[in-house]
Amino acid sequence: MSATAEGALPLRSDEDVVRARHRVRELAVEAGLRLIDQTKIVTAVSELARNTVVHGGGGAMTAGIATDGTRTGVWAEFSDEGPGIADLQQALSEGFTTGQGLGLGFGGAKRLVHEFDVRTAPGEGTTVRVTTWR
Repeated sequence: MSATAEGALPLRSDEDVVRARHRVRELAVEAGLRLIDQTKIVTAVSELARNTVVHGGGGAMTAGIATDGTRTGVWAEFSDEGPGIADLQQALSEGFTTGQGLGLGFGGAKRLVHEFDVRTAPGEGTTVRVTTWR
């Protein structure tokens, strides 16, 4: 797979979450994703960007167009230097929350994209990469 990306987008506020959504929406249109897939990846990006701000204490998103043979898609990667996730399996389970939410966001984001990869360790931050293919 090859991937191209522009510079990192800081994620520190609600306005940055909106910028992340818009950036990925533009890439999804450019990659020719169907409207339903555009909506799914933008929803996942919104959740992951918000998690980066709220749980990771801020961080950054990079995103771009992915190609793999004849496939084209969109990828986005979120990184923070926050507390990390102690139990990734639990964090991905439906209904688990560390805040006031319903506990549907992190696992829900995983269900909305084709590829979902998490690297995390307690005290070492979290990096989440998602990809949706056309």
